[in-house]
Amino acid sequence: MALICHWSIEMNVMEQLTAAIALAETHNLLFLLAIVAIVFLFEAAFPLFRYGRTHVRNLIVNVAIAAILVGLDFAVGSISPHGANFVTRTRFGLSNWLGLSPLGQLILGVLGIDLFQFLAHMILHKYRPLWAFHRVHHCDNQVDVTTGFRKHPAELLWKIPWYIAAIALFGVPAWVLAFYLAVSTLNAALEHANFRLPATLDRWLRVVYVTPNMHKVHHSRLQPETDSNYGDILSIWDRLFRTYNPGPRFDELRYGLDGLNERGKQSLGGLLKMPFMPSWGKPATLGIDNRTGEADA
Repeated sequence: MALICHWSIEMNVMEQLTAAIALAETHNLLFLLAIVAIVFLFEAAFPLFRYGRTHVRNLIVNVAIAAILVGLDFAVGSISPHGANFVTRTRFGLSNWLGLSPLGQLILGVLGIDLFQFLAHMILHKYRPLWAFHRVHHCDNQVDVTTGFRKHPAELLWKIPWYIAAIALFGVPAWVLAFYLAVSTLNAALEHANFRLPATLDRWLRVVYVTPNMHKVHHSRLQPETDSNYGDILSIWDRLFRTYNPGPRFDELRYGLDGLNERGKQSLGGLLKMPFMPSWGKPATLGIDNRTGEADA
């Protein structure tokens, strides 16, 4: 009887946790929509590049693939919070073993998750089968706030184990995970937004933080620049791993990937099947002008 009661209590706790996570997912979606709307209005008022007639079509495609990503996140996004709840209940991980204060847990958790996300991102660039999926994000030749959420659904599945590993190793509690995800979502919108920070402000912020200017380099069409500035929130990892690039030179910056400019490849269907099309992406003879969205003459 005691065993049945214990099992019943455990099930009740899990049901409550699942309901709480579902509610948190809803709040996260509302937060995401609010952030995107605000940043979209700001970049419309103060654009870095004035995109051409193809930008509306690009926006529609980005929003569509982001909607697929959100749907998948609702299906599998609870894995990481459940992991954080597990390490808290079992007192597992560095923050629990060291008996850290809440502030210590926050600092260690953010550093740990951000390091693992940096590594996960860098590997996406270095391992060809994974790059096949990640180029869906990088082939956007009109980078704006929606680009931050233009990713192949499989990329979300790649990131989850890295979250779990960081949570387990560093003993990240659920509230620290929620904080990190909120900041990461906010920064994804800001760093891809079609505006730039004043040079002086950018220079001071990027000492520790991945600024919009700093991340713009990562979306350059030039591979040495694409393979730099992998950081999610903190810039310290790029400096430590020697992948930091001090750019960009905005007058020379061109977004996207060569050989993936055609309308069919930039469609929703094209993006979803892009990882399975190894012949796509051969060097193109023309680049794309960020200011018009059209091929350079």
